[in-house]
Amino acid sequence: MTNNNKNINNVFYIFVIVHLIFWTLIPSLTNHNLPLDTIEHLAWGSNLDWGFNKHPPMVAFVLEIFFQIFGSRDWAYYLLSQIWVIIAFYFVFKFSKEILKKNLLGLISVLLIESIYFYNFTTPEFNVNVCQLPFWSSTVYYSWKIYNEKEIKFLDCFLVGLFAAFGFLSKYLFIYLVVSISILFIYLIFIKRERKFDFKYLITLEVFIIILVPHLIWLNNNDFITIIYGLDRTGINNWSLVDHIKFPINFVLKQIGILIPFLMLSWLLVKKIKLKLNFKDKNLLFLISINILPIFLIIFTSFIIGSKIRTMWMTPFYLFFGTLFVYLYQKRINLNKIQKFLIGFTFFFFLSPLLYAYVSISQDDKRTDYPGKEIAIKTQYAWDQQFNSTINVVLGDEWNAGNLSYHLKSRPIWIGSVNREKLDKLKDYMCLDSICVGSR
Repeated sequence: MTNNNKNINNVFYIFVIVHLIFWTLIPSLTNHNLPLDTIEHLAWGSNLDWGFNKHPPMVAFVLEIFFQIFGSRDWAYYLLSQIWVIIAFYFVFKFSKEILKKNLLGLISVLLIESIYFYNFTTPEFNVNVCQLPFWSSTVYYSWKIYNEKEIKFLDCFLVGLFAAFGFLSKYLFIYLVVSISILFIYLIFIKRERKFDFKYLITLEVFIIILVPHLIWLNNNDFITIIYGLDRTGINNWSLVDHIKFPINFVLKQIGILIPFLMLSWLLVKKIKLKLNFKDKNLLFLISINILPIFLIIFTSFIIGSKIRTMWMTPFYLFFGTLFVYLYQKRINLNKIQKFLIGFTFFFFLSPLLYAYVSISQDDKRTDYPGKEIAIKTQYAWDQQFNSTINVVLGDEWNAGNLSYHLKSRPIWIGSVNREKLDKLKDYMCLDSICVGSR
């Protein structure tokens, strides 16, 4: 590696460290309470299972590990989000350097996606969307190694199966990436016959399935409640014929809006956008399979079943958009005249956290303004006036009850909604509005 390459690597590490510091400090200083999804998933983490009513279990596992280390310190969960983001950035950088053959182009690929809403403004809320990011990027990277290297290695196949399973256990939409990469390999092996089938491919499938087995058993035992919830969120229960056209069009328009900063930065790199695609280029085929095909498949799903695509679902889908753009236009990028791009990047890099801080401070009716700590203190005081026991269970919705589970020092486990059968099993209990706390 040349000194220049070492400098570029150092710039990347400085960039991700600054990103981590900014996006950990700003929400820590401006938010009064953790965001909705983080509190909800922490509630699940207090009573771990192989799945929950809305999502598979990975997000709760990760959060509970952090809770066992840091307790109810809000900054730790903002830090967790940024750790997950920069791990994803690391794999994007690593992959981009290899496919683009230049470290500087790899760095530009990462700087471009920093301008996308999903990798800045929304990252303080650690949820299932953020939880996918490192698994999405690592699955792509090790799939690339299998795809690109002459000798297929056992470890690469194992890691693809491992990270793909972890991604799927974060959110089921991860399957769109898995299917897209699988389509590419099936096409090259069985249709084009440009690759030979290798039994090491089965290692990936075996690892993927084995890791999913406990969750699949849980799904079966719980009437596939998570899948039913996911389908309900798409709005297919209120199906109408126009939805097959309306929802895909709305989705495309929203994505264009989200990508405007990315497109502006891209324009600063390449003034003349002329696209020539060579589908015999194996690198381009891989980039299309990880960038365009998953989005096409999700639009196709919406078109076929008339389902709504929620914007935040697309969080991991754009991780390698910068790499695709730079690969397509690398010959048109003048690296000697990159100052305008860096100015534009710096503008968006600082604008996003400033906007976040402004919204957080100026608006006082957000979930992050909820007085969770104060309510927990009052609840503990009221309990201590009546009982000598410790609060070790809490009942109610994930937000209100979840806040108590998180803020009370005894870290009571969340056991779901309030009902008489659950209350009758408690030694002591006290109810306040729609939530109850108790002792077993």
